Amino acid sequence: MIVLQSSVHVANANAGEIFDFLTHPTDALYQKWWPGTHLQLHLLDDAEALAPTRVYMDERIGDRRLRMTGIVVEAKPGRRLVWQLEKGIRLPVWLVLELNDQRDGVTVVHTIRAGFSGLGRTLDPLFRLYFSDAFARTMDEHVRTEFPKLRDLLRAEAHT
Repeated sequence: MIVLQSSVHVANANAGEIFDFLTHPTDALYQKWWPGTHLQLHLLDDAEALAPTRVYMDERIGDRRLRMTGIVVEAKPGRRLVWQLEKGIRLPVWLVLELNDQRDGVTVVHTIRAGFSGLGRTLDPLFRLYFSDAFARTMDEHVRTEFPKLRDLLRAEAHT
């Protein structure tokens, strides 16, 4: 199993507003979040139930462009959101966001888990080709940049 994890404290933000934004996204707000980097984030299904809603994401991580569909497999409002990625079929890749409110803000723990269980584990080294050490560093920098930007967007939107 490959695990890429980043943690960032975002002052003057709270878990509920980040969770709500990520579970009810629009392309327009996603693009305002980080212009030129965040390209699309929108629901593919009716958002009445949080899980198993599908979302489409298109963004740049360093010099890579990632386009993916995620299926919400776990949603605990204001606390935890888990997307399993799919490309025609569900992949053994999960994006986990854990949100922990604190007195002065929120800590966001962003984890990508990729890998098989059982005999399929023998294929896990193939994931290392994609989820390289260089990609892990780039993803960490991306996460540490994007969540403070989200706080700024949410504050600006609250005043419009």
